Amino acid sequence: MTDSTVDIKSLPYRPCVGMMLISAEKKVFVGQRIDTRSEAWQMPQGGIDEGEDARLALFREMKEEIGTDKATILAESKDWLPYDLPTELVPQLWGGKYRGQKQKWFALRFDGSDADINIETAHQEFNAWRWVAPADLPSLIVPFKQQLYADILDEFSPYLT
Repeated sequence: MTDSTVDIKSLPYRPCVGMMLISAEKKVFVGQRIDTRSEAWQMPQGGIDEGEDARLALFREMKEEIGTDKATILAESKDWLPYDLPTELVPQLWGGKYRGQKQKWFALRFDGSDADINIETAHQEFNAWRWVAPADLPSLIVPFKQQLYADILDEFSPYLT
């Protein structure tokens, strides 16, 4: 656990994958987090297990979070994209071992239908989901991830038009 004597900036980032799942209509999947009372919407993401390949983690996390893996990879972010958690959240998440996450992002074409999506999974993370216009993404995400989402939108813009 992190306490006030730990320098948060000295903590590592948790390795993670993120997915921009794009519909045929060029809209992006977002889920509303089940563990918060705020309107916290986000694209699916999840941790990479020790020794796990990022692409394997991507499809595992997709299946775990939205009940399907019917998608084709269009692009992978050229860099790992980090974000820092607000200081008050560090002790509450991942046992206080991480300052935030470094994420490898993927743009994916969704190859299924809405009926293939099932957020009522074994370890449910979302209580609602929807397709949104890409331009709406930064306003839906928690403030500490807004720049990250702007960067992802910029990098994956060729796949959104």
